[in-house]
Amino acid sequence: QVQLAESGGGSVQAGGSLRLSCAVSTYQGSNYCLGWFRQGPEQEREGVATIDSDGRTAYADSVKGRFTISKDNAKNTLYLQMNNLKHEDTALYYCAADSGYYREHAVRCPRDKEFGYYGQGTQVTVSS
Repeated sequence: QVQLAESGGGSVQAGGSLRLSCAVSTYQGSNYCLGWFRQGPEQEREGVATIDSDGRTAYADSVKGRFTISKDNAKNTLYLQMNNLKHEDTALYYCAADSGYYREHAVRCPRDKEFGYYGQGTQVTVSS
């Protein structure tokens, strides 16, 4: 069982920055892969960034070079640093976790599929 709690959302002008945080609690310290998803107005939820248990990262093309996913294992916290925000980044952002699959000595995040666990979400609004 995984519990996820996001914080750090808000309103910002285009070109600005925000950092989202997610407190992660897992049962018996199990390893999970972690990620951020988002759902804009009248849009389906989409993956933004993922981080495997060994720190390997992956990003959606729309955020590459602007967003950075990271985690602090000691604090059980996941982060998403968002720079140069655009109006189209406006969405409800979800922290997510998944048991993934084991490969190359790490838990790898699945690609192009929903994760098993989600937080409640934090709203990010970017005004143009």
